[in-house]
Amino acid sequence: MEKISTQKAPAAIGPYSQAVIVNGLLYTSGQIPLDPISGQVVSGGIKEQTLQVMKNLQAVLEEAGVTFENVFKTTCFLADMGDFAPFNEVYGEYFTGRPARSCVAVKDLPKGVLVEVELIAKI
Repeated sequence: MEKISTQKAPAAIGPYSQAVIVNGLLYTSGQIPLDPISGQVVSGGIKEQTLQVMKNLQAVLEEAGVTFENVFKTTCFLADMGDFAPFNEVYGEYFTGRPARSCVAVKDLPKGVLVEVELIAKI
């Protein structure tokens, strides 16, 4: 197992890795809309937060030497399913290969954010 870590994405806020590679697959931890420099939640609504999540995921993918095109599964967590349409607008700009996906509303997310996304990609 290889651990992936980059300063271009937020540091883990608990006892976990940003991502790991196992048997040729990259598994990311859930990314929330934290600015990697300040460590603070980005301001704005669901679109701004989703954009930051995508930037964070992109940094982790790049550190592993792959792109969004290598992603075959995502799991998306929304604080409010009413944000589904605007979330999809931003999500669709990055996941043009249309990987398999689960998207659920959850009661709470870390730091009170509106969105969290994790993914699995082929190395």
